[in-house]
Amino acid sequence: MAAGTINVVVGSGTLITFPVLLAIGLPPVTANVSNAVGLFPGSFVGAYGYRSELTGQRDRVIRLGVAASLGALVGAVLLLVLPASAFATIVPILIVLALVLVIIGPRVSAWVGRSSTGEPGRVTVPLMVLIFACGVYGGYFGAAQSVLIMGIFGLMLHDTIQRQNGLKNIIAGMVNAVAALLFVFFRHVDWQAAGLIAAGAIVGGVIGARVGKRLSPTVLRAVIVVIGVAALVKLLA
Repeated sequence: MAAGTINVVVGSGTLITFPVLLAIGLPPVTANVSNAVGLFPGSFVGAYGYRSELTGQRDRVIRLGVAASLGALVGAVLLLVLPASAFATIVPILIVLALVLVIIGPRVSAWVGRSSTGEPGRVTVPLMVLIFACGVYGGYFGAAQSVLIMGIFGLMLHDTIQRQNGLKNIIAGMVNAVAALLFVFFRHVDWQAAGLIAAGAIVGGVIGARVGKRLSPTVLRAVIVVIGVAALVKLLA
C-alpha cells in the first residue's frame, strides 16, 4: 500500500517493496520480476485517479507510451538475457542513482512548478528518445523511474505539474505492464508475493490519487531513502 501510494505521488515505490522481497528470502532477480508484476496495476489505478488531469493529453499518451513501452521491452529483455550476477552487480548502482534522484526530487519539482506556465508543450523527438531511455531503465529495474520522467517533463514538456504527474503515472504504468507481461512468460514469478503486492498497490493507488497529494513529500522521501539504504546493505552484505 505504501509503495502504491508513493508511486502515484512521487515515484520510487520499488524502493519500498524490493527490500521487503529480499528480506523474506527471494533471490534478487526473482524479487525484481515479482515486484514488477505486482506493482503495475497500482500505476493504472493512480492514472485513473488523475483522469481529469489527463484530459486533452491523448496524443501525448499514445506517442510517449509507445516510446516508453519499446524501451521497457528492451530493458526487460536485458534482464532476461544478462546473467543473474550482472543484475546483482548493477542493481546496487541503480539503487544509489534512484536514491540520489529521490533526494533531489524536491528541487526538480520546484523547477517544474516555476517553468510550467503558458501554453502546453508538444511532444518532440528528443523527448521521445529520453522517455524511451527511461523505459529501458524501468524495464530493467524501475526504482525512481517516475522521478526521472518528471525531471524530463520539467525540462521538455511545457505544462502544469499536476498534468505532468497524471501523464507520468500512465507512462510508468505502461512500462511496468510491458515488463511484467514479458516476465510472466519467460521468468519465474513468485505469485504469492506478486499477488500481495498487487493488492496493496491497487489500494495505495487509490489513496495516492485521492489524498496522497496532501501528504508531505519530505516524509515520503525520507522513508524511501531509509529503506533504499537497507536494500543496499542487504545486497552488499
